[in-house]
Amino acid sequence: MKLFQQMLVASAAMSLVAPITAQANDLMNLEGMNSYSSSKSSSKKIDSKTFINDVNEELVKVNGRVDGLEAELNDFEAGSFSDTTVLDSKVVFSVGAADFTTTSADANQNEGVAAQYSYTMNLNSSFTGDDNLYIRLKTGNGAGWMAEKDEGGYLSSTNTNGDEIKVDKLWYTFPVGERQTVWVGPKIENYYMHATTPSLYSPTLKQFTLGGNAAAYGASTNSGLGWAYKADNGFAVSSNVVSKQNKSSTDAGTNGFLTKESSHSWATQVGYTKPQYAVSAIVNYKYNGWKDEYFSTTNGFNRASVSGSPASDSTNIGLRAWLRPEESGTAMPSISVGYDISDIQYGADTVDSTDMYFVGLGWADIFQADDKIGVAFGQPQTREDETSDPFAWEAYYSFKSNDSTEYRTTIFGGTDRNGTAGDDVSGAVFQTTFKF
Repeated sequence: MKLFQQMLVASAAMSLVAPITAQANDLMNLEGMNSYSSSKSSSKKIDSKTFINDVNEELVKVNGRVDGLEAELNDFEAGSFSDTTVLDSKVVFSVGAADFTTTSADANQNEGVAAQYSYTMNLNSSFTGDDNLYIRLKTGNGAGWMAEKDEGGYLSSTNTNGDEIKVDKLWYTFPVGERQTVWVGPKIENYYMHATTPSLYSPTLKQFTLGGNAAAYGASTNSGLGWAYKADNGFAVSSNVVSKQNKSSTDAGTNGFLTKESSHSWATQVGYTKPQYAVSAIVNYKYNGWKDEYFSTTNGFNRASVSGSPASDSTNIGLRAWLRPEESGTAMPSISVGYDISDIQYGADTVDSTDMYFVGLGWADIFQADDKIGVAFGQPQTREDETSDPFAWEAYYSFKSNDSTEYRTTIFGGTDRNGTAGDDVSGAVFQTTFKF
């Protein structure tokens, strides 16, 4: 028990003992005892044991009240946070080095040893037992090659808030009937509202999330709403929309929610999931120049329109599938694959389509419990007129020293990564993740 709690308990105990002491003094009045014992009208025998028993009874009451006070203090400490709200947090330390063999001055300036951190707080609150209000607070000091989206080194853990804690995600979700779920929020991304998980691969680099973080699944945090239906047999369908309205008025495509002038993404996914496998397909319509940079060449995410046309719209189709073994610790890995193709409406004839592919392999419990091996590779989103053959990859090993601490070592690289011959990258990063 903490010191201040001990003081409170001691004080309460003294306040309870004081009247008992006074009562005991009254009982020990000898004259009263003599007169009482000499009274012929009393038939009750009084001796020293009578008073000892009375005092013991009072002390039992005191102990009970002290225990109750201690319990109340513990309840106060534990209940200082709402009973319907759960908080969990994560801290990631990253240190690594990268080398860029490229003509890009920006990449050359960012290469070298870098260290960063990110801190995430997840708050989940329920008001009916079935709904959920989700708030994510996040901060970090990400910079350099670890924070360059289109250079091939951006980490999944990177946060660029410059040590300021900000609201990173905020939405409310609730059920409709037994099989349907609805999301609505001012800070959400499309992929949080999909009904089928597109990939099992747990990446180090952001480009390898979602089975290839390119045009079909790439997203941005902003205002959105969505709906999903999941059947008992594994079939699921979802549809959601996010509109870029919460940036400065000087940014293109940020003029109101779902207005003609704003950039927005409307994604509809159909999938089928069983314990050992899943398949899904998604159509994501992106309007007014919406672009996705994480797993793309420089030209691949470009949505510039031909002269005289509005900002380009695009139709993006993504296919995803994953397979996992029935038991971990075997030579058989989990396998996740993805393929995207995009059609750019207002692009010139020679630059109006892109494609992407991804493969992710994962092994668990190979050398010890809870360790992981991951290997991912693929072609970034590439425009049809590019003559190079861009390629990116990563490989890592991670293990846990306890339930809350994970260590991960990753090597990564790419050839012609940004769509230009000679745009190569290689690097390594060591990460420590604390969850609490």
